[in-house]
This record gives sequence, structure tokens and C-alpha cells, in this order.
Amino acid sequence: MKVLIFSADDETRKIFAPVLKDHTVVYLEGVVSLDALKEHSDANVVSVFTSSEFKSTQMDALPNLKCITTRSTGFDHIDIAYAKEKGIVVCNVPKYGAHTVAEFAFALMLTLSRRIFEAFHQVREEGSFKTSALEGFNLFGKTLGVIGTGNIGRHVVGIARGFGMKVLMLDPHPDSSLQNEQAKYVSFDELLAGSDIVTLHVPYTKGNHYLLNEPAFAKMKRGAFVINTARGELIDTEALLDALKSGQVAGAGLDVLEEERVLKDEIELVKGIESIHDLKILIRDHALIDMPRVVITPHIAFFSREAYHEILEVTAANITNFAGGKPTNTITS
Repeated sequence: MKVLIFSADDETRKIFAPVLKDHTVVYLEGVVSLDALKEHSDANVVSVFTSSEFKSTQMDALPNLKCITTRSTGFDHIDIAYAKEKGIVVCNVPKYGAHTVAEFAFALMLTLSRRIFEAFHQVREEGSFKTSALEGFNLFGKTLGVIGTGNIGRHVVGIARGFGMKVLMLDPHPDSSLQNEQAKYVSFDELLAGSDIVTLHVPYTKGNHYLLNEPAFAKMKRGAFVINTARGELIDTEALLDALKSGQVAGAGLDVLEEERVLKDEIELVKGIESIHDLKILIRDHALIDMPRVVITPHIAFFSREAYHEILEVTAANITNFAGGKPTNTITS
């Protein structure tokens, strides 16, 4: 088969080359263009990121196209209905970086609990080693509220157990294997009232828009902390600001912000495929940035060497499995 790989970098070539050695592979550095498609009109498979639109015009330029595999979870850049009509299989990477995001959630917790950022700033900017203003607290013995126990959330629960934390969990599809003396499923209100730290690990839907809002913050244990490595729209920013100002919420670790909804697939932000200029401005000007005990990071919880390699390895497998007549991670609607 002839395979076109758009937005290919050195890592892509390195991982794809041994796996696709039996196929004719063309690596293209840029996004999809009609000129490139016409030049390789005999291609059977195309691999893209979300920065490359692949609609009817692009598909029609490749009369022998049989499979599109996107190196992302999202697939709204592809006309799925038209692909189905043409008999073209579409594959994606349904999940990646579960350990990566779970670990980062704890990095934010520890930064807040042990006042690491404040300590670093004090030493670097003031040259001061005074400890009186840097008293932290242990995670051991605290109660962690985990909202969402899917692929990422279950790893968060596992790490929390290692820290000796109690865990309250919420999920519409409870996983009984996670429950023991240390961890149990409870109602939303019970989780809010009983948690010292609440961490979000659910996808964004219209149904959970502003999951943490003014009434939710009011139900929390006073002085609780909030961690969000999921989606910014899960939290009502104005309500969070008010809760921080009143002391109802003691601090927050945020890798995502509400205004990020215009951004595309995460991996593209850091691979330089999409400009992150707007994200930089958003963070610089955001009201939360000046709040004490608030740590904001630029949407990097998912980004590790291992997570990026996982994306590439799954995509390479999608291609070889399709070639072998057993397509994987297919999108049907």
C-alpha cells in the first residue's frame, strides 16, 4: 500500500519506519494540500493531525483511498459521512496519556500542598530561605474526590492509594474493582462535602457544563482545593474566583481554562502545528493568574514523550491492522 503521512516530524519517521517497512510511505512535513494529494493520487492510506481538513474535496483527489487515520482523538476535521459513503475506513487514537495526565494532576496537588511555586519564587526572586510563610500540608490522610473514573481517573485513584489518601469517587458507570476500604463511590454532594481536594477527570459535554459552579463550591468543605486537567468549561470561572476570594476554596491547580474551547487537539499545541499565541495571551491576561494559591499551566498535562509515542504507535498499528484486513479504532458515525 502507499501511505501518505502529513505533518511528519522526526519522531513520526522513527516510529513508523520499522512498522511500515512493507509499504511505500511518503512523509510530508506540511498539512494536507491538494497539490500534494494530486502528486500522490495513487495513495491508499492517509495519516493526518486535526490541523489538516479532510473533507470530500480531499477524498475525491485520491481515487484509490481506502483508509484515513488521524493521529488524534478528535475527528471533526474529517467528513465521516462522506468517507462512509465512499467506503473509506476512518481510524483515530481513542485515548492516550492516561498515566501522564494522572501524574500531572498530582504534580499540581503537590505544588499547592507544599507551596512549591511560592518557595521557588521566594528563593529565586528574594534570595530568602525563610520558612515561616511556607507551611504546607500532607496528602497522606486527606480525602481526594475523583470525578470521573475512566482511563485517567482510575490511575488517579491508584496513585492516591499510594499516598495513603482516602478516595471518594463519582462516575455514571462505577468500576467496582476500584472500591475498597480506602475508596468508595458516593453522590456528587457527598463527594463535594467530604473532599479536601477535588480533581476532575471527565470529558466535556453540554450536560456537565459548569459542573463546578457557585452552588457546587458552596457545598464543598471550606478550604478545599480544586484540580482541573480535563476541560476548562467544567468550571464556572467567575464562581471559582468568588470562592477563592471568600476562602471557600483555598487554592486551585488548573491546566485548562474555560476560554480554551477554541483550541484544537492538544498534541498539536506543543508540536508547533497550531500557533499557541492566543493561549499565551489568554493565560497572561487571565484574572486567575493573580490569585494566591492558584497554579496555572499551559495545557501540558497530556504532554510527555511517552504519550506522544503512544499516539504514533497506535496510528502505525491502525495502518498495519487495516492493511491486514482487521482495522482497529474505527469511527462509524
